Amino acid sequence: MSSDLRALRASVVSEAESWIGTPFHHAARVKGAGIDCLMLLAEVYERAGVAPHIDPPFYVPDWHLHRDAERYLEGLTRYATEIPGPPQPGDIALFRFGRTFSHGAIVTGWPRVIHAYWSIGVVHGDATLHPLATRPVKFFTPFQQ
Repeated sequence: MSSDLRALRASVVSEAESWIGTPFHHAARVKGAGIDCLMLLAEVYERAGVAPHIDPPFYVPDWHLHRDAERYLEGLTRYATEIPGPPQPGDIALFRFGRTFSHGAIVTGWPRVIHAYWSIGVVHGDATLHPLATRPVKFFTPFQQ
């Protein structure tokens, strides 16, 4: 891995860490005030210089419980490529919640992630522990292969 790629990955992790403690708020994207897991990815990767500004279409908080359409997955694949595990720092873990892959997290050092979780906000997480353990997961990278 080149030193430029290592630096970019470190920038993503550093930006994600700066969001720790931001409360959960559906569809919000304001550091310190509120964010959800989708907007956390959009904000972190934009601020780290990895992705352009992304404005997802409107989505209700519980869409993943009532629909089979892989909306989150389809949107993510516009900006990131699915990879086999284990992921590297700065990659994305997409977990299945409800009927679809609908919960994104930023890998800091697998199985450690940073994610915005309902009623908790942005926290460090561990994919081997509740609420992520045993859930199907796919990995993606936004970095050029």
